[in-house]
Amino acid sequence: MGLSEDPDLQHILFGLFLSMYLVTLLGDLLIILAVSSDSHLHTPMYFFLSNLSLADIGFISTMVPKMIVNLLNHSRVISYGGCLTQISVFIIFGCMDDLLLTMMAYDSFVAICHPLHYSVIMNPCLCGFILLLSLLISLLESQLQNLSVLKFFYFKNVEISNFFCDPSQLLNLTCSETFSSTIVKCFVFAIFGFIPISGIFSSY
Repeated sequence: MGLSEDPDLQHILFGLFLSMYLVTLLGDLLIILAVSSDSHLHTPMYFFLSNLSLADIGFISTMVPKMIVNLLNHSRVISYGGCLTQISVFIIFGCMDDLLLTMMAYDSFVAICHPLHYSVIMNPCLCGFILLLSLLISLLESQLQNLSVLKFFYFKNVEISNFFCDPSQLLNLTCSETFSSTIVKCFVFAIFGFIPISGIFSSY
């Protein structure tokens, strides 16, 4: 449904979201460039920070460019395949953001509480494994969400009360609450909410 149907307001929204998108993109790219170019920053904390910036670029690029094009063209239509792709990429990068923030909290915990063993505990192999595990969990989460939406194949000419294809909005379009969609929502809450927040709190 978009943000507004007012044609005058759409030009303001277009400029606002385009400028915020470009500033965010530039900031994340500068972080990645700074970490990769300076050998002093090749530590686990900055490794996670640069990957967090990369995930952030993917996350905002999932919905904002499409929304900007929609504001420019005065069209709010997305294909079924495009909607599923947007859901998948949104969940992958959103979940990676949460998991990487949790790993950064664990990295800080090890650096403060076990400084003499820090380089042994947070070795490059463990950092690479954590990044790979975050990606795999994010992919699993994304596919579970897509499977729960793909069961309902009758979406045609529907309006989603959001500016992008939100999985929860698509599940709300179904007539009845099924057991499997409830399980998927609980799994999503655990991955996106409970596990990262518990990890961050326990690290402090």
